[in-house]
Amino acid sequence: MGVPQLEIVMEEKQLYLFGMHPVAEAVHQGRKLEKVIFKQGLEGDQFRTLLKEVEEKGIPCQFVPGEKLNHLVKGSHQGVVAYISQIDYIDFETMVDNALAEKKNPVFIMLDGVSDVRNLGAIARSAECTGIDGLILPAKGGAAINADAVKTSAGALLRIPTTKVTNLRIPIYYLKELGFKIVAATEKCEELMYDVDFTGPTAVIMGSEGAGISPALLSLCDCRARIPMYGQTGSLNVSVAAAVIMYESLRQRNIKNQ
Repeated sequence: MGVPQLEIVMEEKQLYLFGMHPVAEAVHQGRKLEKVIFKQGLEGDQFRTLLKEVEEKGIPCQFVPGEKLNHLVKGSHQGVVAYISQIDYIDFETMVDNALAEKKNPVFIMLDGVSDVRNLGAIARSAECTGIDGLILPAKGGAAINADAVKTSAGALLRIPTTKVTNLRIPIYYLKELGFKIVAATEKCEELMYDVDFTGPTAVIMGSEGAGISPALLSLCDCRARIPMYGQTGSLNVSVAAAVIMYESLRQRNIKNQ
């Protein structure tokens, strides 16, 4: 028997599969999935087998009320929906190795809690324009890379190396061991971004507009960088703030290389 064809649905600019067997087949085939959503209270051997394989492969999963799945899917979803990745993620360590093989002082952007897909796309667009060597995203709690994100990035998300990690502390510890400076972009400090040296190997953390960078990650940073603000508005949009920081990094590197 041949491999069954998987019916892929595109709705609201998001590719997804639904139904126990199609999702299980996609996981088994090794399709790149953004996340799998299960109905709360789901039971049965087929569900438990699928959940085990999803967890073993490190695919983010979430349990939601059945009403959410009913609203999302116009069909028999059987309590499971899988979102299909629209880009090819790269392994974190491979991304770092590739960057270090190309240049002595790479720069990465790490996003903590940035949940808006258009902000993610705009950050990726600026990152590619400024020569950033990769994006580090959380497997859970961040914006999904869907058609809107790719469109807002002007295709940059299809070109810039991007990785997802289960816990953002892991890449921080790893990069610090390699001599990277971890910089927190935050308004909650005195040090301006102009006073931070971005010319060495660097990872910059951008937090969400609401909560900013989590205290757990903030405590691991080597230094903090504040964008000067003179108006009455409390803060910049995260994608704008990221662009400002990235261009300051590029400015410093261009001066150093003159």
